[in-house]
Amino acid sequence: MTATDAETDPNNHSPKDHGAAAAHAVNEALESRLMAIEAAARFHHVELDRDELRVPKGGAPSPAVLVEWVRDGGLWCRAVRMRFSQILKVEASSPVILLLRDGSAAILTTVDPARNIIWVKDPRAPSGDPPVAVDELRLSQVWGGETLLIRAVRELTDENAPFSIGWVLGLVRKEGTLLRDIFVGAFAQALLQLIPPIMVMQVMDRVLTYQSLSTLTLVGLFFTLALVYETILGYSRRKLTYIVGARVDAKITLHIFKRMLRLPLDYFERQQAGVIIYRIQQVNKIREFLTGKLMTTMLDGVSLLVLIPVIFLMQPTLAWLTLVLAGLVGVIIVVFIGPVNRAVGRWTASETQKSSVLVETLHGIRTVKSLALEPQQREVWDRRTATSVQLKLEASEVSNWPQTLVNPIEGIMSRGIVLFGAFLAITSPGTVDPGMMIAFMMISGRVASPLIGLAKIMDDMQEVRIAVAFVQSVINQPPESLNPSAGLRPKFEGMVEFNKVNYTYPGGKTRALDGVTFEVPAGTMLGLVGRSGSGKSTVTRLLQGITRDYEGFVKLDSNDLREINLAHMRRNFGVVLQENFLFRGTVRENIIAGRPGLTLTDAVRAARLAGAEEFIERMPNGYETWIEEGSPNLSGGQRQRLAIARSVIHDPRLLILDEATSALDPESEALVNANLTRLGKGRTMLIVSHRLTSLTECDQILVLDKGKVLDMAPHLVLVERCSVYRQLWLQQNRHLESAAARAGIAVPVLAQGD
Repeated sequence: MTATDAETDPNNHSPKDHGAAAAHAVNEALESRLMAIEAAARFHHVELDRDELRVPKGGAPSPAVLVEWVRDGGLWCRAVRMRFSQILKVEASSPVILLLRDGSAAILTTVDPARNIIWVKDPRAPSGDPPVAVDELRLSQVWGGETLLIRAVRELTDENAPFSIGWVLGLVRKEGTLLRDIFVGAFAQALLQLIPPIMVMQVMDRVLTYQSLSTLTLVGLFFTLALVYETILGYSRRKLTYIVGARVDAKITLHIFKRMLRLPLDYFERQQAGVIIYRIQQVNKIREFLTGKLMTTMLDGVSLLVLIPVIFLMQPTLAWLTLVLAGLVGVIIVVFIGPVNRAVGRWTASETQKSSVLVETLHGIRTVKSLALEPQQREVWDRRTATSVQLKLEASEVSNWPQTLVNPIEGIMSRGIVLFGAFLAITSPGTVDPGMMIAFMMISGRVASPLIGLAKIMDDMQEVRIAVAFVQSVINQPPESLNPSAGLRPKFEGMVEFNKVNYTYPGGKTRALDGVTFEVPAGTMLGLVGRSGSGKSTVTRLLQGITRDYEGFVKLDSNDLREINLAHMRRNFGVVLQENFLFRGTVRENIIAGRPGLTLTDAVRAARLAGAEEFIERMPNGYETWIEEGSPNLSGGQRQRLAIARSVIHDPRLLILDEATSALDPESEALVNANLTRLGKGRTMLIVSHRLTSLTECDQILVLDKGKVLDMAPHLVLVERCSVYRQLWLQQNRHLESAAARAGIAVPVLAQGD
């Protein structure tokens, strides 16, 4: 075949064609998988938003990503690996998604265990097409077992349950299989612990007495075997314990962080960051106690079931003495629980205050350095440290007393039993043999330790209760939304309506908003102006859903804001504040933060829209330039333009700029203002600014004063008819009049009426 023939042969495809075909097949498979999940969600009256699917473009979402997508939509979902026999037992009361090997999916509709077949449907097939019957052999050729189970969410799940010691114990109980293996191993280990004392008794009473070398050999063999088994069991027990601890730790950590993110913003505004951090960190004490001290003591307690009957069989009198002394130790510990807890509580409170100083200093280190506040902060730190050290010494003093009283009792238990055993051997010949006494000492030592540990656990429990109370004070705060997955998920156009809205900040006496009513059509550029405290930022806070505790109605496209899903709403909004936080990472990562499915092309488009492209391209590594914490290598204007780029990366229908230019230098402000018209194209914009010159191009300007709406109109109209706006304008632009007068330029006189 010639080259020309090859080019005209319809069966001959270039590598590029094959690549395009492969990409098309992948996209088709992905579409099938997404359609199947959407159909299952629709069965439960939930519409999923593909824009919320956190997966890179062109990539295949993992089952974990799909589960997160479904859960964000308000449904319960779990990815599992099943066998065909398990599928036959599924009650198909709701759709079950089978994830096929080629990246597509099928919907399980019906099962027939009697005939050993199931019915599945291709989500891309027309709705009228019947399901297809499939047996195990045919299904195994395309399905490897990956399955998504989807159903309506329960009323109360582990994620929504309040944090408590019972909730944590519930996590531990879920590791039932591992815990069973651990306790079985502990029981077997307790049995093996009897062998060394018994062998010592045999050596003393038989080998040495009768000089029997064969008996010694046999005892040595048993000792070696027992030692090997005990070593293996000890290793296995510790490994399983570590696994349980790691799994429980991961679940607690994930739960705590997730619950913390659900707290409302005003909670973090009212609380010191250092106090919140310190209280949340107390969860480490809870975890260490449950998977460390408590677990160890309970395992040691298993050995008591074996060892206590043995010591009573060996010598009842010595056994009772051991138990009485261990009980006396427990009484001492219980008596001192109260004083120790009170002292530890005072020290813990002082540590919280000290931690808050450290966090506050780190957060404000730039201010501390610029104002030379190091001596003042050092003085506060020294004072808090001195108080903490003093209270720690007091707590240590109180804690030292029970240990001091317990030490001689423990000495009697370990050494006094020898003396008492010798006394029994002398006064009651035949009741105690030398070998028996040594064996009893070895076993009683293993008995006393768990008994004392059980008493000390009560002391540790008090400390854990304090830690639980600290964590509860943060985690059990009312969340922003009782069900973060609930609520409407409409497509936004951008119309905003406030209708007789009243709002008072917690603890405030006067209304921040008083009967505020206005309406903004979609695509409007609205400016918000007014004196300090007039309610401008409060309007934007309510619009972002930061608080929903207001009177009246706030509507987005005729939907009551309180009925809209918060996460969905915020993902469709863009917000730029006066001070914007940039994360440690590259410029590109900061621009596409929260949008992992977007690419460098999207970042460049957003940067160009925000006027940030020109300075990014001058940076050493362009979009891959690294930004450290606090973004010290960026100017204020550059930070703001990156923040604007980040806010418009997903093309929001509503963009809020809350004093976004007030901290900028004139050049940076001019660059941002020059882009406002371009930014506002096709979207609603709310711009809060003290600088009225940045609002002159707005379609409408809302004037607020003492929480009330005074007027709403374009700039030129407000200058003529609104006295408050005119006064603000003249205050900010009087220098222009003076300059014009010096140059001999006539300045138009404004009407003085309202």
